[in-house]
Amino acid sequence: MVKTATMAIPDRMLLERNKLFRDIGLESVERLLKGCQVTTLKSGATLLDVGQKNTSLYLVLDGELRVYLNGRGLPVHAILGPGECVGELSLIDGGNSAALVIAAQDTRMLVIPHELVWSMVDSSNGIARNLLAILAGRIRNDNLLQVTTTEPSLEFEAATNVDALTGLHNKNWMSEAFQRMAQRCERSEIPLFLLLADIDRFKNFNDSYGHLVGDSILKGVSRIMAANLRPHDLLAHLGGDRFAILLPEKSPDGALKMAERLREAAAKPVLRFGKNSSAQAGGATQTMQEEHVMISFGVSRVQQGDTLDSVLAAAAGALQQAKTDGSNRVKMAAERAR
Repeated sequence: MVKTATMAIPDRMLLERNKLFRDIGLESVERLLKGCQVTTLKSGATLLDVGQKNTSLYLVLDGELRVYLNGRGLPVHAILGPGECVGELSLIDGGNSAALVIAAQDTRMLVIPHELVWSMVDSSNGIARNLLAILAGRIRNDNLLQVTTTEPSLEFEAATNVDALTGLHNKNWMSEAFQRMAQRCERSEIPLFLLLADIDRFKNFNDSYGHLVGDSILKGVSRIMAANLRPHDLLAHLGGDRFAILLPEKSPDGALKMAERLREAAAKPVLRFGKNSSAQAGGATQTMQEEHVMISFGVSRVQQGDTLDSVLAAAAGALQQAKTDGSNRVKMAAERAR
């Protein structure tokens, strides 16, 4: 985060439009506002994480925050823009954050420590009223979402759209999201690419060390990929050792660079696990095995009229070429005739 100690006049104008200060003259809290800071959260950075202690209220001046109730494995719960705030629930109950909050783009916020929020409430009945309205609106929207959603619960959604092992979305979800993403990129005139990833020699892990180790590898790779992607990139576990990513990028070079970044990120950790090596008087001894995970990628540009299956097929061809060339590398699919 980048912090500044003073508020510019445009920031004051934006604050006056914030829900917390609706119909409130900032002069009444001028002294308290001097104890606050303006913070810039870079795109993709995390503001709050589930279980994290939070001691501030964040007022969005410009940019966009996205809220995930159970981490990024489930769809976005809420999108917060200018005029919105986040952190009010932990202000009231003093508990840890119940959601993951990430910046979808560079986002400037006014950070108000909780003790200053309470001082503002004491000095202004209007601020107290606005804070209650914000809380009531949040609860009302959450209840409406539960009532009107086509699925009866988040558990049902997870069963149909989320892979139980990795916590990532599955192919069923990506099939539904593909057309929406493709249409959005077409309207914005931004190219869309699909990255198809496959863990090299994954069968050898299962055969040599057992499926529990294989499952651990899948979970670890899932975490690494999710941590290195941007909020607007779509990641799914297709089953087995394959993953797919829908990636809006300005150029093929940008898509290739992202695939290389993911490949390198997965190769850095060394997996260590025990394996019985021999029997001694006290029982079997454990020798520690060390393994690097290597991943190959096939990359294909989404073309007009593509379905998820057609672009997956193109990416699979490039992926097979990467395997043939020695694995642990990235290959771009050739342009296809329209």
